[in-house]
Amino acid sequence: MAERSTAAVDVADTSGEEPLTAKAGKATDDGAEAEKVSGTEKDAARTDEKRATAPEAEPPELHSGHKLARRYRLEECVTRLDGFSSWRAVDEKLRRAVGVHILPADHPRARPVLSAARSSALLGDPRFVQVLDAVEENDLVYVVHEWLPDAIELSAVFANGPMEPHDAYQLVSQISQAMAAAHREGLSHLRITPGSVLRTESGQYRIRGLAVMAALRGITSEHPQRTDTEAIGALLYAALTQRWPYESDAYGLSGLPKDVGLIAPDQVRAGVHRGLSELAMRALVNDGATASRQEQPCTTPEELAKAVAAMPRIRPPETAFSTPPPYQRTGFQQGTYGQPQSRTGQSAPPVPLPPPPLQSRTGKALKWSVSALLIAALGLGSWQLADTLLKREGEHEGSGNSQAENHAPKKHVSKPIKIVDASEYYPDGKPQHPDQVRDTYDGNPGTYWRSVSYLEGPDLNPAFKKGVGIVYDLGSEQQISSASIGLHYGGDHTTVTLYAANSLSSSEPLSSMRKLGTTQTSETEAKIKLKEPTKARYVLMWITAMPHSERDDYSDSGYKQGVTEVSFAS
Repeated sequence: MAERSTAAVDVADTSGEEPLTAKAGKATDDGAEAEKVSGTEKDAARTDEKRATAPEAEPPELHSGHKLARRYRLEECVTRLDGFSSWRAVDEKLRRAVGVHILPADHPRARPVLSAARSSALLGDPRFVQVLDAVEENDLVYVVHEWLPDAIELSAVFANGPMEPHDAYQLVSQISQAMAAAHREGLSHLRITPGSVLRTESGQYRIRGLAVMAALRGITSEHPQRTDTEAIGALLYAALTQRWPYESDAYGLSGLPKDVGLIAPDQVRAGVHRGLSELAMRALVNDGATASRQEQPCTTPEELAKAVAAMPRIRPPETAFSTPPPYQRTGFQQGTYGQPQSRTGQSAPPVPLPPPPLQSRTGKALKWSVSALLIAALGLGSWQLADTLLKREGEHEGSGNSQAENHAPKKHVSKPIKIVDASEYYPDGKPQHPDQVRDTYDGNPGTYWRSVSYLEGPDLNPAFKKGVGIVYDLGSEQQISSASIGLHYGGDHTTVTLYAANSLSSSEPLSSMRKLGTTQTSETEAKIKLKEPTKARYVLMWITAMPHSERDDYSDSGYKQGVTEVSFAS
């Protein structure tokens, strides 16, 4: 068995990147786990020495609501470490969520971070989370990047168990190809971890923090291609075994037993795909080939991508469909018509044939007599049937009631209406949290859109704030009969009104809309049933009263409300 390489990937993820959704959880970074920088021992020692001598710089004192460049409004700090901080923010100009890394302009790593961000932005490869802006302003350096609310971290995927072979194949194929393209442009990552790889709803993988995360951490490597290749191999190993390929636990995964070295994935867990197991070892064991096949090690993402392409393609598992009963062959198809085989293999006794027809004159007379009786019986039966039908028709006409009138009308069965898009509604120009709107129809009651806290209530002061709301797009004009609004806070009281809007506009006058229905509740669900079903495509949910709630992780105490799930029915 090949000895375990001393050059390990990061043992603990402290990437400082933002959480994607409440489903994926927050990315925490408390520095509790030890960190090993991928590469050789010399690389790791040099990095540790730089960190030890680097001056301690405090991250700038910023707060929620602060704006950068009069455009990026900070919402939530998700990481504060090593003199920089990472935030979830809102680009108010384009009305979209973004992520922001911020550090003082005099920070020793400020210049490398700016340089790395600008180089990454020039790559423009959609397989990477894109850098949108890199600015030095007011003694601050900040990097703005994409925020993917519909994607989840790979660490959350691993938590559900080992991947199917096809999914693991797609993971290593897409990541190795992306990193091969980056290295061809002279860019490396050096921090590829389960927290820096995201999987979208369509099954595509996106890599975040290309060059930038290494610059923020001050991580360097003399062999960057080898470092990134080992990191991809570690991801594949974890995908196949749900174990981290080093002794230390990391990213919510258990490490390997101590003092046993690096063992192949198919020796860790039964049923692992043999080809993928060998591929992981070729990426991780760079001082020699795997014990079973003596294949050459992969030391660059390009070599790893070619090795993946050379494998027989792994197809996705087929959907299990119900199969028809086994095909039964008949005696005729078996070639034994009239003489089915017995269990002993010998022919069964012949089937007795029916007696021959009567050929005498008496037989002919009898045959014609029977035929005449049958014809007479059929005629009599037809006449009686017709007479019965005529009588029933006469009875129905006499009573004046049709058969349909004797039955109760069918009960209306409501059907859910799909929401295809939504936008926050704020005609006064003061939004709440536009980036959270999708959380109100994502099918997950654990995520929600929330308002800010107000000092007056429950009814909002019209002079200050007339209401808060969201406009929903149903895709086309739909027949709406009811709506259900899940609320995050209970208490006295919440008032919700529905209006038929004309578009997704955030500033369309309320007076131009048609009121559909309203309700008031102290529970955590508001139900509105329309007096009559109404057709509309755009529906505004307008909240004009909110209960008082105490301070929580996101807002101060005051009159506020959150919306978990909204649904409409026909």
